[in-house]
Amino acid sequence: MSTGDDMVRAARGWIGTPYRHQAAVRGAGCDCLGLLRGVWREVLGREPEAVPPYSMDWAEPQGDERLWQAARRHLREVSLTYEAPGDVILFRMRAGSVAKHLGLAARIGTSATFIHSYAGHGVVESPLSTPWRRRIAARFRFPKEAN
Repeated sequence: MSTGDDMVRAARGWIGTPYRHQAAVRGAGCDCLGLLRGVWREVLGREPEAVPPYSMDWAEPQGDERLWQAARRHLREVSLTYEAPGDVILFRMRAGSVAKHLGLAARIGTSATFIHSYAGHGVVESPLSTPWRRRIAARFRFPKEAN
């Protein structure tokens, strides 16, 4: 059975992995979704579904919340007020746009951090600062074990 700490430990193992769109290979490359896919595989086993090819805009022109819908299929959505290490955080980068960036909560409280991958930086642990907090659209928890 997995815990949030297991997820954080696994995600920290990806720090330094370069950014590669649609990739999910620790040390070689990943994007934000690839990081979470890799953590899933390391802690829970086989991924729950194949990920179709996707563009960097995540269906933004159509306004489809595809990433949010996929998270709801496989993760448990929780209140934004109940933070826990290992939570998957979904960000809306601009008001009115689709939510298309993911991270994993590492530390909570006044010195909160999250682990994520983004272009130009790769996988890093960043402070969950006020500007990042304003962008949070949803929060999810991994299942205790894979189905």
